[in-house]
Amino acid sequence: MHQKEKIIQKRYEGFLQTNTLWKKNAVCELHQFEIEKKASKISIDIDEKLRLGKYIERFVSFELKQNKSIQIISENIQIQKEKITLGELDCILLKEKQPIHLEIVYKFYLYDASVGNSEIAHFIGPNRKDSLLEKIKKLKEKQLPLLYSKESDSYLKNINLNAKNIQQQVYFMGQLFMPFASKDITLNHLDENCIAGFYINRKELKQFENCKFFIPVKKDWITIPHKTVNWLNYNDFVTKTDGYLTKQTTPLCWLKKKNGEIEKFFLIWWP
Repeated sequence: MHQKEKIIQKRYEGFLQTNTLWKKNAVCELHQFEIEKKASKISIDIDEKLRLGKYIERFVSFELKQNKSIQIISENIQIQKEKITLGELDCILLKEKQPIHLEIVYKFYLYDASVGNSEIAHFIGPNRKDSLLEKIKKLKEKQLPLLYSKESDSYLKNINLNAKNIQQQVYFMGQLFMPFASKDITLNHLDENCIAGFYINRKELKQFENCKFFIPVKKDWITIPHKTVNWLNYNDFVTKTDGYLTKQTTPLCWLKKKNGEIEKFFLIWWP
C-alpha cells in the first residue's frame, strides 16, 4: 500500500469510529441516519485539495456503497434558480426502498458553559466562529427545507420522486472536547461517546512539559492518534504553536505521556 493510500485508510478508519452526536431524533427532532459501521479497505480516488467537509462526504459515499440495503440515487445536487445556486442537497438514496434525503455533517465542538443556557448551546467551534446551535438552525431553516422548494421539485420529477414521499435525515457526526479542568460535566442529549479529548490554554499546558506533542494537518483531525509520527518536545511545541495563537487559530494536537498514552486536545487562544 502506497503512503497516500495508507494515510487515506487511517482517516477512513477514524471516520468509521466517529459516532453520531445524538441517537434517533433526540435533538430538535432531527432524525439521525443509522448504518452499521463496517471496517473495510477503502479504495477511492480522492482530491486532497478538498476541504474536510467535502472530503468526509467522499467517505460517506464509499460507506453507503458498501451496504447492500442502500442505493445512492444522486449526490451533491446543486439546486438553482435562474443560474443562482440556492443550495445543495447532499444525497438522495434508497434505504430498503425508502427514499431519504440525507444531509451529512462532521464537526468539532468545544464545551463552553459561558455560552448559551443549554447543553446544545454550550458547544462552539474551536475558533468561536460557529456553534452546534447555529448548525442545527441552518439545517432546520435552510438545508432541509430546500427539498420542498419549487426548484427542487423540478429536479425530483426528473428522477421520478416526490418530496412528500422522501424522509429527511441527518448523518451528523462529531467530536466533542471538554475543558481540561472540568471533570463533572454530564451530557443528557448528546452522546458521551463523542467526547474525544479536552482543551486547554497556554498556561495550563505547562503541566505537560515532560510530554511529547504532534500537530496533525486538518484532514488528520479525524485520524485515530498513533505513535508513528514526528513528536515534538515541549519547547519546540510551544514555539510552533505561537504562530497559531497569534493568528487566533486553535490547533488540534496529540499529546503523548511518559507512559505511552496518547490523547487529543485543542490548544485555545481565547480565555
